Amino acid sequence: MAWISTILFLMLAVAVSAPLARLVRLPLPLVQIALGAVIAISAIPTVDLKPSIFFLLFLPPLLFLDGWRIPKDDLFRDGAVILELALGLVVFTVVGVGLLIHWLIPAMPLAVAFALAAVLSPTDPIAVSAIASRTKIPKRLMHILEGESLLNDASGLVCMRFAVAAAVTGAFSLQHAVGSFLWVAFGGLAIGVGVTWSITTAKNWVAAKLGEDTSVQILVSLLIPFGAYMLAEHFHCSGILAAVAAGVTMSFTEQSGQALAITRVRRAAVWDTIQFTLNGVIFVLLGEQMPSIMARAAETVRVTGHHEPWWLIVYVLAITAALAALRFVWAWFSLKWNIARALRRGQPPPPVSWRLIAATSVAGVRGAITLAGVLTLPFALADGTPFPARNLAIFLAAGVIIVSLVLASIALPRLLKNLELPPEPSHQSDIDNARVEAAQAAITAIEQAQHDMAGGRADADLYTDASARIMEIYRQRIDSRRQEPEALELHRQSELIERQLRLAGLRAERDAIFRLARARRLDDVSARKLVREIDLLEARYAV
Repeated sequence: MAWISTILFLMLAVAVSAPLARLVRLPLPLVQIALGAVIAISAIPTVDLKPSIFFLLFLPPLLFLDGWRIPKDDLFRDGAVILELALGLVVFTVVGVGLLIHWLIPAMPLAVAFALAAVLSPTDPIAVSAIASRTKIPKRLMHILEGESLLNDASGLVCMRFAVAAAVTGAFSLQHAVGSFLWVAFGGLAIGVGVTWSITTAKNWVAAKLGEDTSVQILVSLLIPFGAYMLAEHFHCSGILAAVAAGVTMSFTEQSGQALAITRVRRAAVWDTIQFTLNGVIFVLLGEQMPSIMARAAETVRVTGHHEPWWLIVYVLAITAALAALRFVWAWFSLKWNIARALRRGQPPPPVSWRLIAATSVAGVRGAITLAGVLTLPFALADGTPFPARNLAIFLAAGVIIVSLVLASIALPRLLKNLELPPEPSHQSDIDNARVEAAQAAITAIEQAQHDMAGGRADADLYTDASARIMEIYRQRIDSRRQEPEALELHRQSELIERQLRLAGLRAERDAIFRLARARRLDDVSARKLVREIDLLEARYAV
C-alpha cells in the first residue's frame, strides 16, 4: 500500500504542478522539483531512486517519442552541427570540466573528476522545452538542442563508464575504449532500427489479414521502446541510442499509412499523456532526492578540505559557469567552421549574433539523466575501499542541475528578447502543392467510387448529386491554391476568419449538446458521440 500511495502522490504532484507553474510564473521543472522536495520532508512515503530501474522505466518511452516526433528534415539538415555537439562537445566537456574539478578539489581523484564531468555533459531537452513554453526559442535552435540531447546522453554515459572503470581498476586503454564506444553506439542504433522495423512489419501483416484493433496497436507502440532498450542492454549496447533509433524508424514506417485514422488520433492522445506524466514524475523524483543529498553536505565539505559549507556553492557555480563557457567556445568555433565551409561552397554566410551563441550555451540545461547517472557511481573500488568523493560528486551534480535550470529560466528570455534571427524557411508552398495534389487524388477516387456504387441502380442520380457536392469542395480547394500571390494572401486571411467563425460555431454546438444532456433530453451515449464529432472538427480547425 505504501508504494501505491507514493505513486498516486507523485502523479498528483505532476497534475498540480502545471497550474501552479502558471500561477507563480516559474519554469515547470523547478516547480516539480520543489513539489518533490515537499513530498520528501512530509509524511508521505518517498521513493528510493534506483538508477537502473529509472533508466528502464522512464528513458525508453521518452527518448522513443522524441525520436518519433523530431522533424527529420531538420535533423538531417543540421546533422553535422548536432554530431559536433553530441560527440565533440561531450569529449571537450569531459576533458575541460574534469581537469577543472580536479584542480578545484584535489581530494577528488582525476578519474572521478572525469566521471563527474561525463555525467554532467548530457543536456536535458525536457527542461529546455518547458522553458521554451515561456520564451520563444527559434525553431532551428530548438531542433538542434533536441537532436543533440538525443545523442549526447549515450556518449556522456559511455564516457562516464570508462572513467569509472579507470577509477575502480586504476587502468585505462584508449584502444579498448574506442572499440567499446563503436560497439555500444552502432550496436544500439542497429538494434533500435531492427526492432521497430520487424515489429511494425509483423503488426501490419496481422492487421491486413485479421483486421486492426486500435487498443492493440497503441499497446504495441508502447512496448517497442522497452523491447529495443532491453535487447540492446542485453548485448551490452546503448539502450538509449536503441530507443532513439527505434523512434526515428517508427516515424518512417508510419509513413506507409496503414494505421486507421482512429488509431492515430487515440494513440497521439495516449502518448501525450504519457509524455507529460513521465516528464513530471522525473523532476518530482529529482526533487525528492534533494533533501537527502543536502543532508550529506557536512560530509562532502570535509572531503574538499574546507570547513565552511559555502565552498560547495562556490564549486557548483564554478562548474556551471565552466559548462556554459565551454559550450560558448565550442558553439563559436563550430559556427566559424560552418561559415568557412559555406564560403568555400560559394554560399552567403548566415548572420548570427553572439547573443544567439550565448543562448545556445545557456540552453544546455542539465536534468534527471545527470542525477540518475551520477547515482550509478559504485560504492567501492576493486580492493573494497569506499569509492572516493562519491557523495561530493552527487551533491555537485544536483547543484549544477538546479543552478542551470534557474540560469536558463532567467537568461534565455533576456538573450532572445528582440533578437533578429535568420528567417526560418517557409514550407507554405509545399503545403499548398500537397493540398492540391491530395484534392486531385480525392476527386479521382470519388468519381471512381460513384461509378462503382451507382452502376445499375435506379437511384443513380442520388450518387451523382452527392459526389458532385463533395467534389465541389475539393475543386474550391484546388482553385484557392492556384491564384496570384496577392489573391492567395487574401484567401488565406479569409480562411483564418472562416476558421475562427467555424470554431465559434462548433463551441456553441458542443454547449448545446451538453445542455441537452444535462436536461436529460439526450442520452449519454448519443451525447458522447456528437461531442466527439465536434471535438475532432475543432481539432482540425484549431491547428
